[in-house]
Amino acid sequence: MKNNSEYVLVANQASSDLGQKIAAELGLPFTHMVHKEFADGEVYHAFPEDIAGKILIIVASTHNQDSHQELMDLIQGARYLNAATVNVVIPYLGYSTMERAKRGSFEIPKGVTRTRQIFRARPDFVAFVDLHSEAVLHAHGGEISTKHIWTGELVVEHLQKMDLGDFVLVSPDYGFSKQVAKLASLLNCPHTAADKDRYDTDKTIIGQISSVVSGKTAVICDDMIRTGGSIIQTAERCLDAGAAETAVLATHLVMAGDAHQRFLDSSITKVIGSDTYPGRKSDDLLEVYSVAPLLARILRGYLKIDQEFIN
Repeated sequence: MKNNSEYVLVANQASSDLGQKIAAELGLPFTHMVHKEFADGEVYHAFPEDIAGKILIIVASTHNQDSHQELMDLIQGARYLNAATVNVVIPYLGYSTMERAKRGSFEIPKGVTRTRQIFRARPDFVAFVDLHSEAVLHAHGGEISTKHIWTGELVVEHLQKMDLGDFVLVSPDYGFSKQVAKLASLLNCPHTAADKDRYDTDKTIIGQISSVVSGKTAVICDDMIRTGGSIIQTAERCLDAGAAETAVLATHLVMAGDAHQRFLDSSITKVIGSDTYPGRKSDDLLEVYSVAPLLARILRGYLKIDQEFIN
């Protein structure tokens, strides 16, 4: 049986809040990295204690360039300092929608290439949360243990506590409809999907919605919200089909640009999502739940962290 002094849990700067929540769930101390920035822009990192022979847990979303590079530094630094094992949880994987290149485009599929960079830094275990595509899981040669964590059961627990009345789940496209159907089966509610056609990088047209939404609250589900354009269009089509009101459910609340204001100006009454994307907190629009209990449970099982650590 290991004791809690054998585990060290850290996070990149962006995921520090979530890292602390996970540490509390596990009954482990959260270790703050020593972080300094020099006048020339170079960044200094140091572990505040000896991690040689320790089981290291790193929590790190890679939503921007700095966060991705910081994760790389933490993994490679841990290897340099002889951590016993390096275990990574990536709540939000940046570039996850770029898992393949269109034929003849010569684009770089950064969802794969950046995940491959992480794997080549030689972590022992990497867990991802609600990936846009599982293709990135296979961007290594078989030497890394990986896990794709689905938040569905946690979402069900959260939705059951909310007063949504008679509701139906709606997928904004047929590509995500399988996940929505799986969630609907757990909630014992109906589901449907919209017709979506993408005609530019961030531009889509949403077609008709089934009349199954008539008189009900339409909860539009997706893995992430970036600009919100297609989701807002889907909400409008739901109202056209007779929905009483509309809400949104998404794991990753990217909310790029003026997305927050666009939602406030729309007919959507509530946006429900998790804290996987750094900085997202509940407000007059967002209802944010934490994935910390779920991630802690996965880590506890995989790393055999004793339940007695938890106060």
